[in-house]
Amino acid sequence: MVTEDAAAFRDALPDGGVLLGLDLGTKTIGVAICDAGWSFATAGKTIPKGKFARDMAALQAICKERSAKGIVIGLPLNMDGSAGPRAQASRSFARNLAAMELPVLLWDERWSTTSAERDLIAQDFSRAKRAERIDSHAAAVILQGAIDRLAGGIL
Repeated sequence: MVTEDAAAFRDALPDGGVLLGLDLGTKTIGVAICDAGWSFATAGKTIPKGKFARDMAALQAICKERSAKGIVIGLPLNMDGSAGPRAQASRSFARNLAAMELPVLLWDERWSTTSAERDLIAQDFSRAKRAERIDSHAAAVILQGAIDRLAGGIL
């Protein structure tokens, strides 16, 4: 199941469970994870992006290791809410991930990278360290936004 509807995603996971958050870049995939109670998201790994089969294998391994019950993927909409080529690529990636048989939520990620960068600057990360960690922190921002909505019950 792939959806942009948070209520449908929540209904697919009535008992909650660990979620994986993804920020899909052109060269990397930022990964974050949240607790089973949907309270907090934590930045995880950054995976070099390659062929889909390799990317999926890496994500399956993380899902298995963390017992993830669902996946939240950042949907890079334009500022006016329209979908461009990157949004279409994210939707395609999500459809392909459906083979993992986990519910997938596409979540509006506008401003997530900006927010993540601001957080890393506030933590006094060097420019080089920010470049290494920005994608996984953006994934955490995306996932936190989604779980705040999902756990809050207001959809």
